[in-house]
Amino acid sequence: MRCPQCGDRETRVVDSRDLDDAATIRRRRECAACSMRFTTYERIEAARLVVVKRDGSRQEFDRDKLASGLRKALTRRPVADHAAEQAADSIEIELRLAGATELPSQRIGSLAMERLRGLDQIAYIRFASVYQSFEDLADLKREVDSLYATRDDGGLAR
Repeated sequence: MRCPQCGDRETRVVDSRDLDDAATIRRRRECAACSMRFTTYERIEAARLVVVKRDGSRQEFDRDKLASGLRKALTRRPVADHAAEQAADSIEIELRLAGATELPSQRIGSLAMERLRGLDQIAYIRFASVYQSFEDLADLKREVDSLYATRDDGGLAR
C-alpha cells in the first residue's frame, strides 16, 4: 500500500476492524517514512458477474448502480437511510450464491422489486412503473390491485 502523502510503499497496519458483516475490512495504516496515518478499506473481490440485457448486450454487474436505483425508488419514504444499501447487498449475495456468472437483467429487476415490495409499497410501485414500463393507467392499476390483494391476505399490512 502506498502512502498518499509521500508515496512510500512501507506502511504498517495500526488497527483493523470488520465492517458490513465482515465483507469489508477497515484498516488504519502508518507510513514508515513520513509517519502519516491513513485509512484503507479492503473488500474481497469475488468472481465477476455479467448482466445480459434485454437487447442481448452484456455489461459487468454494478452493485452501486443497483443501490442507486433502489435509493431513487425509496426517496422521501419512511424507511431507514441504509435500506437501499442493505437491499443491494442482499441481492448481490443471492446472485453470487446462485453460482452463475451470467445472469439476465430481468432476474436483477425482479429481485429488486421483491425487496422493495417488502420495504415500502410506494417505492415498489415507483420502481415497477419504470422497470416494467407501464403503458397506461390500466397497467398501473393492475399492479396496485395486486398489492391490495396481497395486503388483504395479511402479507403486507402496515
